[in-house]
Amino acid sequence: MLDVCLLGSGGMMPLPYRWLTALMTRFNGSSLLIDCGEGTQIAIKEKGWSFKPIDVICFTHYHGDHISGLPGLLLTMGNADRKEPLTLIGPKGLERVVSALRVIAPELPFPIIYKEIEGAEQTFELNGYRLKAFRVNHNVLCYGYTMEIDRAGKFDVERARAREIPQQYWKHLQKGETIETEAGILTPDMVLGPPRKGLKLTYTTDTRPTNSIRENAKDSDLFICEGMYGEKEKAAKAVEYKHMTFYEAAHLAKDAQVKEMWLTHYSPSLTRPEEYMDEVRRIFPEAKAGKDRMSRELAFE
Repeated sequence: MLDVCLLGSGGMMPLPYRWLTALMTRFNGSSLLIDCGEGTQIAIKEKGWSFKPIDVICFTHYHGDHISGLPGLLLTMGNADRKEPLTLIGPKGLERVVSALRVIAPELPFPIIYKEIEGAEQTFELNGYRLKAFRVNHNVLCYGYTMEIDRAGKFDVERARAREIPQQYWKHLQKGETIETEAGILTPDMVLGPPRKGLKLTYTTDTRPTNSIRENAKDSDLFICEGMYGEKEKAAKAVEYKHMTFYEAAHLAKDAQVKEMWLTHYSPSLTRPEEYMDEVRRIFPEAKAGKDRMSRELAFE
């Protein structure tokens, strides 16, 4: 089970009714944060979630509305006497950018592990899930992310009994562990059926439509995508500043055959995104206008 919360849905500047874009997920006792704009701490508090389990923070890019909330969050974590390491993932220049921000948070009681993304795509194995960064098309180096959680095959009791595997090893094999015994080595494939469908989440913002988004978002259970502009007359502005319209995002969702799409990262001038959704849903029926604290519990089939 994967808990997903769009903490904020705004772009460029926070508003009294809309925090800056940030996404938080919870899985298996750990939490991941993608982007950390100004006000992210308040958004987490409003949601009622905790800072303590956050062990990974990813950045799409280093514009202020995506990273300016980091120093305060680090200070809060430090004041809570956190000792566990914190992993930061982001485009090239990650340590330099974070070190500059840490001028106001120089001493922390926990270590920071920096992982700069190398190349057009890179995959990280973390806390029981697979996180893939893929390059998109903004006016600075920028990445989207997919999060995938695999699901092992169903445990086959009859196969386990037929192979005379002691019941004390069953739960370990079911968890994917390999066991060495006096009689030989026991492997999960001896008792598990074919892999079942897992979970997939894709998040991308501050970009033009790209093939990398279509390919990486393919078959996602939830696709969270930038929709900077709903007004059709701003299509040229989206091209100029390398952002996306609602309708371009909907076409991406349709092409990638995702189950559901949430729009996010609205322009401050876009006060009522829902007004444009009827036309968006004509392109992709399972589209929703994202809003602050919008949440979904993704469960295995």
